Amino acid sequence: MTTDTILDGFIAPTSIAVIGASDDTGKPGGKIVANLLAKGYAGELFLINPKSAQVQGRPALPSVGDLPHPPDLAFIAIPARFVADALMELAGRGVRRVIVLSAGFGEVDEAGRLEEERLAGIADRHGMVLLGPNCLGVTSPVHAGKFAGLLPEMRPGGIDFISGSGATVDILAEQAVRRGLGFHTFITVGNSAQTGVTDVLALFDQGHGPDSSRHIMLYLEKLGSPQKFLRHARSLAEKGCILMAVKAGVTEAGRRAAASHTGAMAANDTAVQALFDKAGLIRVESKLDMVDAATALTLAKGRYDGRRACVVTDAGGPGVMTTDELNRQGIQTPRLNPETRRKLAELLPPGAGVNNPLDLLPTRTPEQVTRTLEIIALEEAEAIDYILIQIGTPGFTDNWPVYKSIIEAMDHLPLPIFPSFSTSISSAEALSRYRAAGGCHFEDEVSMARSVGRMVNRPRLSAPALDPAGYDGEAAARLLEKVTGIVPPEVTRKVLRAAGIPGPRERTARTPEDLDGLESFFPPPWVMKVIGPLHKTDLGGVATGVTRAEAEETFDRLMKVSGTQGVLVQETVQGPEVLMGLSREGDFGHLVAFGLGGVLAEALGDVRFQLAPLSLEEAGRTVRSIRALPVLQGYRGRPGMNLDYLADLLSRVSLLSRDVPRIKEMDINPLMGIRDNLVAVDVRIIMD
Repeated sequence: MTTDTILDGFIAPTSIAVIGASDDTGKPGGKIVANLLAKGYAGELFLINPKSAQVQGRPALPSVGDLPHPPDLAFIAIPARFVADALMELAGRGVRRVIVLSAGFGEVDEAGRLEEERLAGIADRHGMVLLGPNCLGVTSPVHAGKFAGLLPEMRPGGIDFISGSGATVDILAEQAVRRGLGFHTFITVGNSAQTGVTDVLALFDQGHGPDSSRHIMLYLEKLGSPQKFLRHARSLAEKGCILMAVKAGVTEAGRRAAASHTGAMAANDTAVQALFDKAGLIRVESKLDMVDAATALTLAKGRYDGRRACVVTDAGGPGVMTTDELNRQGIQTPRLNPETRRKLAELLPPGAGVNNPLDLLPTRTPEQVTRTLEIIALEEAEAIDYILIQIGTPGFTDNWPVYKSIIEAMDHLPLPIFPSFSTSISSAEALSRYRAAGGCHFEDEVSMARSVGRMVNRPRLSAPALDPAGYDGEAAARLLEKVTGIVPPEVTRKVLRAAGIPGPRERTARTPEDLDGLESFFPPPWVMKVIGPLHKTDLGGVATGVTRAEAEETFDRLMKVSGTQGVLVQETVQGPEVLMGLSREGDFGHLVAFGLGGVLAEALGDVRFQLAPLSLEEAGRTVRSIRALPVLQGYRGRPGMNLDYLADLLSRVSLLSRDVPRIKEMDINPLMGIRDNLVAVDVRIIMD
């Protein structure tokens, strides 16, 4: 059985069995039957009820053993204590897809969690794919296999929503349908005893085809296999999909709530963000943010990367706020060309604004709206990527003709048009007609502009990292093969050389005699620092500007610092300071850190994290993303760093995590210098 057939069997089953089918629509087994019938499921429907020959007017079967053949999909809606036996019976009949609606498992107590493990074991042994338990169900254009909440009309080409929470699907659906968004599937995984959000995402990836949806929503409470998630999310992105996600349970209180909800495992939020960035995924914080993001993607006509917009409103204030937010998002609102302004001035009444933003005035007519959008789309085709239009309700006339003119323009004009209709109460009837005609919209102009910005500024995929010239990962691995704990300075220097990361001229001193003749290798003043302790500066373990005459006295003082094993003597380096580093975050892999360095690193917190390894392109984006970028570029006559070379060095650091996965931590703080003369001044590597 192919994986895409497995997915098709959940979304478009030709036969369904409901174990626990009931006449009582107050129970999951009754409600799901009612929903399947009400929404016109056209396949074979087998209703299992040992106590009744008929359920909701349809013939019922007494047991799983009486099924005429294995159904494509089975729902279990019986008390938790009977679920395992029912699952075994289904396995014996060769059923391969099961959704357990029943609650009373790991969300209740430890005994319930152990029972979940039993269900997963049965499914694994018999090659079944199991959703649940405590699962809301699955909805698609073919069937309404969901026992609670809103059941919107699902349609091909709509949004796919994979969720670790059934209630989140229902609440989001209420908000989305009110805005005219269309969905293709809802798939909920309940407690994820066997199959979680990542596993379903893998099914979508492996079953992706020309007719698959391009936009996928995710709600995650646990992320059990980050690398698997990354692999399939990136694969879908490479196939043209855009994913957006809420990851809940990222604060301590949130993690406790998620654990009590589904037994979710905690994940470091920094690692989650790095994972999503690597996957090219849009991260949002709330259901409403996700609805906004999906609305922008739906309206974009596949043109997701524009950076020039024209703002059209029927009132001045909303136009100003929209323009402000677009500019904050890095989207330009260029002045319209003279011919465009001339045509608009002829069309609109005196007092209308014909620049950008464009103010039609509250007296706008449907004809004026239509012609305005046409003029902008045709005259500004080479200068504008998007039109954002905000329409209120002045109360003079019915808004439906204006909404109709907008939806018609959206259908036939090449430029994407993003509408915001902010009068949802006074224009309720007109908006209902707009949605019935297939339109979706925003309800706030600033949220609209922010969501367009989120789409445009979404993380981009980069090609896999390649080894740069002079990088020898195998040599680095050999050097560290038998090392555990803190790597000695002399080995660290060799590792840096193997990676092509330059260091300052330096020598290790274990006794005062080791200082003799050092000035012939590199002249003072020197930097002297203790070897061994971690936070050297806090312990008084760093001395700068040390002259030759002061060297012995400084050596004696530093050797008295607790835990000191020797003193590292380095040439003095001038210039801005940055930090680079690696830290392993469990199943996520290694995070790469980059930010302002030196003693200010912790105080300012200007550090960015990415999932290793980094391509040169990713490293370049990371270097240019910190707030202190002007310091690195040079300011007030002070020379800066070569940012491209800085990105090259960051990429080399990241590749060490790939080639030497036993690295637990690596810190270069600072790496400093000017222009191309950059050196790793203070380096610490800790091995498992």
